[in-house]
Amino acid sequence: MAFSYSHLFGIPTTGLRFFTVYGPWGRPDMAVYAFADAIMAGRPIRLFNHGRMRRDFTYIDDVVEGVLRVIDRPPRCQVPSVPEEGEASGSGAPYILYNVGNNQPVELLHVVELLERNLGRKAICEMAPMQPGDVLETYADVSDLTRDTGFRPSTPIEEGIRRFVEWYRWYHGY
Repeated sequence: MAFSYSHLFGIPTTGLRFFTVYGPWGRPDMAVYAFADAIMAGRPIRLFNHGRMRRDFTYIDDVVEGVLRVIDRPPRCQVPSVPEEGEASGSGAPYILYNVGNNQPVELLHVVELLERNLGRKAICEMAPMQPGDVLETYADVSDLTRDTGFRPSTPIEEGIRRFVEWYRWYHGY
């Protein structure tokens, strides 16, 4: 829809695609928060593909910085062209789509290990096979974001989990 308005009416449109965001005040249904809750409550964590899934975990501060870097940079009209393979259109519409992610997929088992270390408790892990329709790995290609803004999300998962757990303990009174 945003691309259509950009194309039809020349409205500059910037799309942002966030990859597995975690951190303080995060969504309780997302993996890092849900895993921390389960570990603290002594409930099992179900890990699909036996924990060998890899996700591009992105710390919230990096997401915020990415948004701030693009907020005052509306895209300009592109020169219409013939679409290359994988492109949506060669319309010349003033739009751009940025991936905002750490660009370094991390195995879920490693995330669980970091949570265990920082929470001081062992997780009860239920290993499960791959879910139908799921993917083994996700990661963000942030080259456009870096090219246009000079910014590349970079908070290491070890630091992000440490900060999250610090907040989590404060928030839940542990």
